[in-house]
Amino acid sequence: MTRPFGPVPDAFRHEVHRVIADGDLVAVHGTHHGVGPVPLVAFDVFRVDTDGKVAEHRDALAPRVAVTVSGRSQTDGPTEPGDTDRTEANRALVTEFAQQVLVGADRSAPTDCFSTETCHQHSPEVGDGVDGFGAAAERWAEQGRSRLYEKVHKVIAEGDFVLVLSEGEFGVPVAYYDLFRLADGRIVEHWDVVMPVPAELPHDNGLF
Repeated sequence: MTRPFGPVPDAFRHEVHRVIADGDLVAVHGTHHGVGPVPLVAFDVFRVDTDGKVAEHRDALAPRVAVTVSGRSQTDGPTEPGDTDRTEANRALVTEFAQQVLVGADRSAPTDCFSTETCHQHSPEVGDGVDGFGAAAERWAEQGRSRLYEKVHKVIAEGDFVLVLSEGEFGVPVAYYDLFRLADGRIVEHWDVVMPVPAELPHDNGLF
């Protein structure tokens, strides 16, 4: 089977979990099957031109793991955006969280951003709630790794879903794609893909 971008394995299929539309940007959270020894969990971000054709594409992919710390999968949970009247309020809250907590490393702020109830985690190495992230950070420190965010590049929002594209370091330079779900002005759920930045790209457009 051949496609415009080259040959596609016969076993390839793409499983869509959720779609976020924000102006000319569309983010797809899905799983690619048949492209390697294990399925790849991915965020694909497309910019759609005024003629309705895809003009630009970004992505981040990570292997699907069998067991996560929280016991949830990397992709399960609510799939349809809700509270569409709160899109801009949710975008603003997550943008502030990303700048203050992720990039600014202000560890006193998360309790103001997360739900008073447990925040459900889908990140493979992180448990639920603020305590879960703290425990993960301690494990990473013991392993000589630190999850550092250096710059936020894009914030894509629709209703209660907000996707943040960032760059930083996690042992090596990485791209962070963090998806948050909010309720009543608080973060209640989190998915992510953390991908090492390739040493070389097959184009000059940059990763972000």
